[in-house]
Amino acid sequence: MRRTLAVTLFLAFPLLTFAQNDLPTFTAEAASALVWGEDHRSGAVSSSIQDPVTGRAIHKLSYAGIEVSSRTGYERIGLGEVGELLNFTTTIVNNTESELSVRQGGASVDGHVALPLSVVSTNKGLSKRERKQVWELARMHCFSSGFLPNQNFFSADASSKVFTVNPKTALTVSFVTKDPRNYSMRCSVEGCFPTGTIRFSVTVNTTDFVFVWPGRAAVYCGG
Repeated sequence: MRRTLAVTLFLAFPLLTFAQNDLPTFTAEAASALVWGEDHRSGAVSSSIQDPVTGRAIHKLSYAGIEVSSRTGYERIGLGEVGELLNFTTTIVNNTESELSVRQGGASVDGHVALPLSVVSTNKGLSKRERKQVWELARMHCFSSGFLPNQNFFSADASSKVFTVNPKTALTVSFVTKDPRNYSMRCSVEGCFPTGTIRFSVTVNTTDFVFVWPGRAAVYCGG
């Protein structure tokens, strides 16, 4: 599937000062963004390929020499706990002659903003108090299983971090959040999966690349 997209939608994410249980809704305003699956004359192209390992979709957005692809997975936090972890990984391929900057975008589920977690590659060297405040990538099934790479990642405590993609190179970066809803899973003979619609974006230079999945498209990583 290859489609032409519009520069029509900007994801207006609030500052990371809201409590997780008191989240505002996901809003949209007119500005520079490319939304996967929305046809228009902007010259951007959306496509989807099948992950050879999981059989699930990888979404791609291509525009002006920049190709951004993303996939999503989820895992349970623990027995009896609500709010699954939603994990996203995005690869930015820079086919231009200029350096690109990559910044944290945001995520939402059914219109509710899903805030990024405070993530660390390892909690070694942290105090007991600090360990309770962060999420360790090595303990998350989506990363420990190898389904998602963990070399580069966004984190709530480094929301202003900027990654650089040099010309003719690529960068893969991950994002982890917690589903802001209670009772967000649906189970059937086909298995369990998040309900609703999941949106995730990453900002490349001044443009948001926005990816949209139905919850059942998220890959279960365990937990």
